[in-house]
Amino acid sequence: MYAIVEIAGQQFKVAKDQKVFVHRLGTEEGSSVSFDNVLLLDNDGDVTVGAPAINGASVEVKVLRHLKGDKVIVFKKKRRKGYRVKNGHRQFLTEILIEGINVSGAKKAAPKKEAKKVEASSDDLSTKTVAELKGIAKAKGVEGISSMKKADLVAALSK
Repeated sequence: MYAIVEIAGQQFKVAKDQKVFVHRLGTEEGSSVSFDNVLLLDNDGDVTVGAPAINGASVEVKVLRHLKGDKVIVFKKKRRKGYRVKNGHRQFLTEILIEGINVSGAKKAAPKKEAKKVEASSDDLSTKTVAELKGIAKAKGVEGISSMKKADLVAALSK
């Protein structure tokens, strides 16, 4: 079982007992936090997709520690100009442990409805575009539609 959850403005794919580094959270170490912005749930092949989030679903996490990430060097240079700038950055991070994924109230995504085919009458055909007429002709099995003009397509479909 896994979930895609939004934590501190970023989306993470999380599972139970997984450790994740996220942007610094404003909670104390050792405290428990619940995130209810769950975008997707997968329960052994039973996928639930939110629109945009799933009502009633949440992810329970425990804050393990706060730390700083590795240093990233930002070096800018313009050749032959004597311009060199060196900057560094260390991101503040929080290590969290996923304690559980609650799925109470989650409903399975509704299956997509099939598009209904619309039969076109001859007076309707003149209002359609050439691409739409070619699609209808292809569905009916008319041959040689790639070289036909709009009037030829209308005549072939109205037979």
